[in-house]
Amino acid sequence: MPFIPKETKKKVEAGYKTIYLRQTLIDKIDRIAAKHATSFNNVVVSMIESYLKDEEDEPG
Repeated sequence: MPFIPKETKKKVEAGYKTIYLRQTLIDKIDRIAAKHATSFNNVVVSMIESYLKDEEDEPG
């Protein structure tokens, strides 16, 4: 199934974290963000939320 970033919505309580990524990964995420006319941050958050939802849905 192709990845689709979540729609941006009203701001919610949030915090800041710094992560270090390989430049190749940054480039790939930038391309996804441009393709979907959204931000790098929205793509990363969407990926993390999608993964965590899938983890919660798995039995065991």
